[in-house]
Amino acid sequence: MKEHGIGGRKLTPLGFEALLLFSGIIIFALSFPSFVSDWGFPVLGFIALIPMFALVRMSSWKLIVPYALVYGLGKYVLFNYWLAAFHPGAVFIAPIVSTSQLLFTFPILKAIDRAYPKYGFILQAVAFLAYEYIKTLGFVGYPYGIIGYSLYTMLPLIQISEITGVWGVSLLILLPSAYLGRLLVDWYEGGLPLAKRTWSFQKPFMISYVVYFAFVLVFGLVRMHQVQSWEVARHWKTALVQHNADTWLGGFQQYQRNFRTMSRLSLEALKEAPDVDIIIWSETAFVPGIYWHANYRTDPQMHNLVREFETFAKDLPVPLVTGNSDGRRENPDLPAILPNNTWNRVDYNAVIHYEDGELKESYRKLHLVPFTEHFPYEHVFPRFHALLEANDFRWWEKGTEATVFVTGDGVRFSTPICFEDVFGYLTRDFVNAGAQVIVNLSNDSWSRAVSAQMQHYAMSVYRAIETRRGMVRSTNSGMTVTMDASGRVIDMLDPFIETYLVSTVPIYADPPQTIYLRFGDWMAQGALILTGLSLAAGIFLLIFRRSRQR
Repeated sequence: MKEHGIGGRKLTPLGFEALLLFSGIIIFALSFPSFVSDWGFPVLGFIALIPMFALVRMSSWKLIVPYALVYGLGKYVLFNYWLAAFHPGAVFIAPIVSTSQLLFTFPILKAIDRAYPKYGFILQAVAFLAYEYIKTLGFVGYPYGIIGYSLYTMLPLIQISEITGVWGVSLLILLPSAYLGRLLVDWYEGGLPLAKRTWSFQKPFMISYVVYFAFVLVFGLVRMHQVQSWEVARHWKTALVQHNADTWLGGFQQYQRNFRTMSRLSLEALKEAPDVDIIIWSETAFVPGIYWHANYRTDPQMHNLVREFETFAKDLPVPLVTGNSDGRRENPDLPAILPNNTWNRVDYNAVIHYEDGELKESYRKLHLVPFTEHFPYEHVFPRFHALLEANDFRWWEKGTEATVFVTGDGVRFSTPICFEDVFGYLTRDFVNAGAQVIVNLSNDSWSRAVSAQMQHYAMSVYRAIETRRGMVRSTNSGMTVTMDASGRVIDMLDPFIETYLVSTVPIYADPPQTIYLRFGDWMAQGALILTGLSLAAGIFLLIFRRSRQR
């Protein structure tokens, strides 16, 4: 086996592939908020995928699937290590799902590299973008780890999201990564002369990329300046309560304690700022189902606590918004408690809006967290479903409507719940339905990791930019933040402390109908179509070349 000198030592091809594999895993994880840095090292995002593309190019067909398996499991276990705090098995569910997709993606990247020897790296970048889009789809949709999100602090470079969504930012990373991965392999296999020939051969690509990068940067700088000059119809003053409760502690005493903590913090916020327009609590901040326990006395203690909540809400001079478990009768023709002493009940993860002493409206979560909140395949995989239930995973019903709340003074806002603000299409639906402000209610306290909360916050920045609306995040333990339509932070609370934030978010007089609002994930969908066409054509080319060689 041929050996190559690197750093004065001999390294076999298999050793070099191993170096690419494990360096790719580590650099990817460090690009995002991690156990090393709460904010991550976003600049590493530009090189995080170079080892992966190089590995695909170097690898034999025999090893391509094993490499995909190790790479996928390794990078997501390291990246999403905090899932173990939810349940030891949870840290493997997301990596397994993402890795199963990579098991198909790596061979596709390899096939493209073989079929298109000249500019195949461009199609590889497009194919990986298609993979990232597929990660967001369906029941197992999981956008964590989309490479464009690593640049969340580089605001000028991500303003392009109003046109392309996060996909244009990912492409900014993927194009040079695929090219440099090829260059790295050429240097390894042929030394500096071959690398130089590759470099000079691809000048048109490099020039095109520099033009694209310059456009993205200039567009971002100009757009950020424009956002600051937009006319503001009003400044919406919010009181965001971060009560920092332990998610794993349940029962009446804990629910009562949490309620009284939130009530106290709310009153303190009102005392500090009597002109507050609204008080916002976090996801499932008040646990007992308000509608259920107000109407059915299935639990006297919970009924009394709900009454205490209603009295508090009625006495407030401003609207109150909180996450809550919205329990309803599953069969409306039957009583709340059935003859066999079980509850005729179905629950929604919901947000309720109280104002002027009454419950105005509720929003029911549309996109539930797979495996932990929703598993639609009970009859297909009954044993796995039973296993999930045995591990205390709670099932919710899905909502059906992108609700827009309207306050008494005319502010229209929508409330994606926790995981929902990682999906661009949902926020788009809310804004297209009339929302002037996006208000995310989250509870990531179970992770016990600032990095988990920062990874979640990082994705929400793009929702503000895509829709060009102000955004509010009211959370149990972080990241509680307000931001403007350019993703710029207005105010942010430190995580894992019991406190509140009084902050003003702009409501724009005439915000633009962005291209993303009109056409959604058009770039990612185009990448998916182009990948399919290029793969089909590539297979034909490979077959044609082999037939001519016979």
